[in-house]
Amino acid sequence: MKTMTLHSNVEMPQLGFGVWQVEQKDAVAAVTKALETGYRHIDTAAAYKNEEQVGEAIKQSGLGRDELFITTKVWNADQGYNNTIQALETSLDKLGLEYVDLYLIHWPTPEYDEYVETYKALEQLQKDGKVKAIGVCNFDIDHLERLMEECEVKPSVNQVECHPYLAQNELKDFCRKNGIHLEAWSPLMQGKEVLKDETIQSIAEQHNKTAAQVIIRWHLQNETIVIPKSVTPSRIEENFNVFDFELTAEDMNSINKLDRGERKGPKPSEMNIR
Repeated sequence: MKTMTLHSNVEMPQLGFGVWQVEQKDAVAAVTKALETGYRHIDTAAAYKNEEQVGEAIKQSGLGRDELFITTKVWNADQGYNNTIQALETSLDKLGLEYVDLYLIHWPTPEYDEYVETYKALEQLQKDGKVKAIGVCNFDIDHLERLMEECEVKPSVNQVECHPYLAQNELKDFCRKNGIHLEAWSPLMQGKEVLKDETIQSIAEQHNKTAAQVIIRWHLQNETIVIPKSVTPSRIEENFNVFDFELTAEDMNSINKLDRGERKGPKPSEMNIR
């Protein structure tokens, strides 16, 4: 497992397990299976309403805290300095943890203009040792530029929708130049049409792998952190079994050409739901 070194010298596994849209009744079993398979990086959020189940799976696993990398996020309704401080305490209590490895702002919600104040709370939480690293989700370049102008600590991670039909090349370039790691949510396009793409299917056949494994490998070779989600045990294993092959330069180029700017989620500049 390759790790990415974040600003605070925290090592973050490049491949993680996401629990967005994993229902509470399925979450303990899914996270338990992921940990048994070999995942050590789990990505949750207050808004997913499954932090308690993630915490229970961690507790049952018997793994040492230092073996795990746990991410959670402050929800839009909890933005603002004091609210954010309290939101983390709530998340830590639900997770049963003394700290999280990465704490992220879930959306910038520009209409409310609280993300700078919220990020300053993240900086304080990092100083207090409650979080090891801090970052953001769904931030466009202008949002990132403002944070870097007005705050002290550069975001370690920007987690955004990213898959072969939404390659995010301009944002990737900006993040790379500024030492911010890009992390892909919905890396398989929520299991939609990208998995049926003829180019990807052809590459998968050549490597005797599935389309999902090829796409995850594409993310990894693009130096993107990736967090596929599944509640199906065989797919949890399949998504992890991506370290025994490598895509060729020709394969990578073919997949790169599939980009068409197609989103499944909202545009960050327009997402102001609380």
